Amino acid sequence: MTKQAEEILETDALDEGAADAAAVLNEGRDANLRGWVVPAIIGSALLMQTLNATSINNALPSMARAVHVEPLRLNLAITMYLLASAVFLPISGWMADRFGAKRILMIAMVLYATTSAACGLANNLTELVIFRLAQGCAGAMMGPVGRLVLLRTTPKNELVGAMSVVTMPALLGPVVGPVLGGAIVTFVSWRWIFFLNLPLAFAGVLLVRAFVPQVKEQVVSPIDWPGIFLTGFGLAGLILGFENLGRNVLPPLAVAGLFGGGLACLGLYWVHARNNPHAILDLSIFRIPTFQASVLGGAFFRLVPGATPFLLAMLLQVGFGMSAFAAGLMTFISAVGALVMKTTAPPILRRFGFRSVLIINGVICAATFMVYALFKIDTPHWVIMVALAVGGFFRSLQFTSLNGMAYADLEQTHMSRGTTTASMAQQFVQSVSIGLAATLLHFLMLQRGETHLTGQAVAPAFAIIGALTLVSLFWFIRLPANAGDEMNNRVKA
Repeated sequence: MTKQAEEILETDALDEGAADAAAVLNEGRDANLRGWVVPAIIGSALLMQTLNATSINNALPSMARAVHVEPLRLNLAITMYLLASAVFLPISGWMADRFGAKRILMIAMVLYATTSAACGLANNLTELVIFRLAQGCAGAMMGPVGRLVLLRTTPKNELVGAMSVVTMPALLGPVVGPVLGGAIVTFVSWRWIFFLNLPLAFAGVLLVRAFVPQVKEQVVSPIDWPGIFLTGFGLAGLILGFENLGRNVLPPLAVAGLFGGGLACLGLYWVHARNNPHAILDLSIFRIPTFQASVLGGAFFRLVPGATPFLLAMLLQVGFGMSAFAAGLMTFISAVGALVMKTTAPPILRRFGFRSVLIINGVICAATFMVYALFKIDTPHWVIMVALAVGGFFRSLQFTSLNGMAYADLEQTHMSRGTTTASMAQQFVQSVSIGLAATLLHFLMLQRGETHLTGQAVAPAFAIIGALTLVSLFWFIRLPANAGDEMNNRVKA
């Protein structure tokens, strides 16, 4: 071999080595983007929603005084937001497929901040409800579209870790929200709670534009307008029915009509969707055991996190007479416990699997929530904070398990409608949980012969809702022992 030939071979070898090194670097960079950067940015977008929601819950009594209504009536502002989110969710999935998830996510963030600022300018309950409806429509696009980006850019075996990361910034909302909202209400004005989203949206849009990949479905199904109207009216009827149950705001016949009309619309949708390949919600994915358990079984568990902020605000501020700031300082510890759990959830799931965690942890979550019923006005504050921290810790594990398992056995072709379906179910349950909590408080007040809310009337609601969550075990027990193991990287025996 000539010296020139040897030099050529050495040069080729160096080039191949450099190419391999570059490939390794690119793979490492892509893994960091998938595992940390993109999930953190998507989670930061969700921070706006959680910060807003937790701040509002803590500010409800003060807002009620400002707009001259009873605190229980102001839950309408929360319920209407969730109603708009649930109704608008089906359209968000189609828009992400049609126009690109990245673009829709940035538009949603801008609209959410704008409508949030409009809420801050409301002068009465009617204006607040109208602006909250608009805010709910914008919020409907952020959560599922952000999750869709994550699902389509992350391998299944990395998904649990990525979903833990995506919820970390979102959990800062419950950590900071109660304290920040309480401080704003106590020392400034409740209106500034809504203005906080403006700088967050500005920073979020810049980050999404710079780092989040464009995700767009190659083949977009025609939009299912009949399905959208049927699901929208169906969910609206049920949510408004729960909102007005036993309140004497609407005649009993009208409330029954809301429930009947809602169920009829959902029944018609079932007929409409059975043989329709373009139905906005793909009901066939409920045949997948992991998805069914996550959505249907998880619905009963989600009654707890949906009702917790509302019930704690009523108990601590209205029942115990605490200021919004003091109540916020006490309740933020629950989110600290949830944030701590996020770092331990993946190894726990890898060790024990979805089924075991959901069953055992589901019982623990129910028990810790029912303990809140024992809180009295003279209960030491440190005892209340420990109970809230423990409850937040275990509820966070259940959330991570349910959210991860929902997508364990879904094919990529079902991800868009699967995300939309799961998100709609979550929004519906959250709406119902707040309506259910408010209705329970109303009936408990009547049972005690009281005209104003007291701590004694609030406490039993924790025990009742906690017991209801145990119904979820019916779905979890039926799961196979290896359910979702591919997602957890569990070693098969």
